[in-house]
Amino acid sequence: MVVALRWSGNVLAVLDQRALPGQERWIELDGAAAATQAIRSLAVRGAPLIGIVAAHAAALEVARDPSGHGPALEALAGCRPTAVNLRRAVERVAAAARRGGPAAARAAAEAIHAYEDAAAAALAIHGADLLAGRRRILTHCNTGALATGGEGSALGVVCQLARRGPVAVLACETRPLLQGARLTAWELDRRGIAYELIVDGAAAGLMARGEVDAVVVGCDRVAANGDVANKVGTYAHALAAAAADIPFVVAGPTSSIDAAVASGADIEIEERDADEVRRAGGTLLTLPGAPARNPAFDVTPAALVTALVTERGVVARPDAERVARLLAEPVPA
Repeated sequence: MVVALRWSGNVLAVLDQRALPGQERWIELDGAAAATQAIRSLAVRGAPLIGIVAAHAAALEVARDPSGHGPALEALAGCRPTAVNLRRAVERVAAAARRGGPAAARAAAEAIHAYEDAAAAALAIHGADLLAGRRRILTHCNTGALATGGEGSALGVVCQLARRGPVAVLACETRPLLQGARLTAWELDRRGIAYELIVDGAAAGLMARGEVDAVVVGCDRVAANGDVANKVGTYAHALAAAAADIPFVVAGPTSSIDAAVASGADIEIEERDADEVRRAGGTLLTLPGAPARNPAFDVTPAALVTALVTERGVVARPDAERVARLLAEPVPA
């Protein structure tokens, strides 16, 4: 069992992902400001999980200020701009507070949390059905319980596949902050799923050599036309998968689909501190102050996506019409 969040009804605690895998350290968050700091610093990360954390933190905040307005909530809503789940969660909880006070805000946060857990379970089954018989899976970044509700998005699919037979995972390290090396390896080890860690640059060659049956990644935001914003390096894997003629599958809840954004060109790509590129584990890798760029995400065009797997089902070769049809489907009970 991997647990990234503890919510008791009045205390919110998160597993500090900056300390993993060496130390399991928990942080208590007492409201919006503390959650903003935790999310900005990547103590908490992953689009669905930061939505869950932000929802509970917003509910704690409105218990102090029932207005549902204020700079603390706005700062929380905007602290990771690429992921759509975050702002949606804060706005939903704040709107509930304005309608019904703190009790309604808490109920809204708990509903968001419950839905994300259920969505993860449902999409894992859909993904495993889609990839039945494919056992050598390449993944990127961390998409397990440390990033979402339940067991995860892409890693949730891997867990479901592993229940059906042997699975071997190639986990990309995911520079610059090594979420694959630090977090995915930790989760897979705890779950007893076989894996090998590779540098990001090795993925294309291994695909070309026939050592990968499918690539499965998560998503931070999906545009209305099916373009996918995800951890930087995802686009390169999609190009390599297309060249090798293997499936490139994106797994994520519909809460990460933003119908208000027409295409990936309209998604704001967060640029983080360049020192994350200059260093690894605190160690300087290059000249101090060497010019560096640090886009945290990239956009994979929908044309490269074999399938989008969600809790509502699978969209093969997503485009604007198919994504709109998916969003029009009833929410699963």
